[in-house]
Amino acid sequence: MSAAREVTETETLSGPAEDYLKAIYAIGKGTGPAATNEIAQRLAIAPASVSGMVRRLADQGLLAYERYHGVKLTESGRRAALRTLRRHRVIEAYLSQALGYPWDRVHVEAERLEHAASDELVDRMAATIGEPEVDPHGAPIPTREGSVDETEYTSLAQLDVGASGVVVRVSDEDPEMLRYLAELSILPGKKVTVKSRAPYDGPITLSVGRQELSIGPALAANVLIAPLADRGGRRG
Repeated sequence: MSAAREVTETETLSGPAEDYLKAIYAIGKGTGPAATNEIAQRLAIAPASVSGMVRRLADQGLLAYERYHGVKLTESGRRAALRTLRRHRVIEAYLSQALGYPWDRVHVEAERLEHAASDELVDRMAATIGEPEVDPHGAPIPTREGSVDETEYTSLAQLDVGASGVVVRVSDEDPEMLRYLAELSILPGKKVTVKSRAPYDGPITLSVGRQELSIGPALAANVLIAPLADRGGRRG
């Protein structure tokens, strides 16, 4: 059997291939495996459609594939995934900071543009807005060299009663949810304190600034928090 051919960094991957690598990165949190069903669910496609692309990406040296055990990104695949993530998140930040797009609209626009924008264009966008470290939703932006902050944070749903933290990141894929969070002022950089938690998956009562409000656990699970004692000065 011939060895897999590794894709060089100057080669252009197709949009679907980049979407697969980005999805596998997200599922495996950078280095872990991703099962076929997980990839299909994240990309909203049939599981049977995943196998062919997985084989092609493995043949290109981008994935380590073992039947029944999921796939992992190779080092080459990880670099390719991070290049796509950098384009996506820089575009989001540029749309927000330079063009005034609201945070609930930038994800869809970045999904359209991330495969077409060159790395040079993205670098110029980043330089224009001051080399941001995070996108409008708090997700870390990979550097040009391919390094990225992969710190794992607890969700607001898991924060103990009486504990306080700072919102560092929110899920960016549901525009309606983002608009609702903005109405509640649950935004990156905001301090929140859990006041009480109703039993049986009942509402969680929070203080956010001077206001007190209640949200459901499902919404709280989409908000990542840095407990104040562990924040270590990281920008939120």
